[in-house]
Amino acid sequence: QVQLVESGGGLVQAGGSLRLSCAASGRTFSSYFMGWFRQAPGKEREFVAVVSRWSYGSSYYADSVKGRFTVSRDNAKNTVYLQMHSLKPEDTAVYYCAAGAQHSVHQREYEYWGQGTQVTVSS
Repeated sequence: QVQLVESGGGLVQAGGSLRLSCAASGRTFSSYFMGWFRQAPGKEREFVAVVSRWSYGSSYYADSVKGRFTVSRDNAKNTVYLQMHSLKPEDTAVYYCAAGAQHSVHQREYEYWGQGTQVTVSS
């Protein structure tokens, strides 16, 4: 069992930066691939980024955030991060972290989810 708690969301102007954190409970954090997803109002939840199981592991991004967002993890702290730069109004969404057994862009591959943190980007 893994419990995930996101933090770091907020209101930021376009062009600004935010760093989201996702703290995990349990001793098996390093066993999971960690993904970030987001859901904008009136839209379906979509993939943002995923990082492999190891600290400084490989990562993969949605085209919409590539070059602006960076996902990383610190297994010693049981935490995964999403550093977001050059934010745009279209990045406004609730951001969720998730833990799964596969390096995947598909929500169905993720077993555990956080409650989400709101990111609002003003124009």
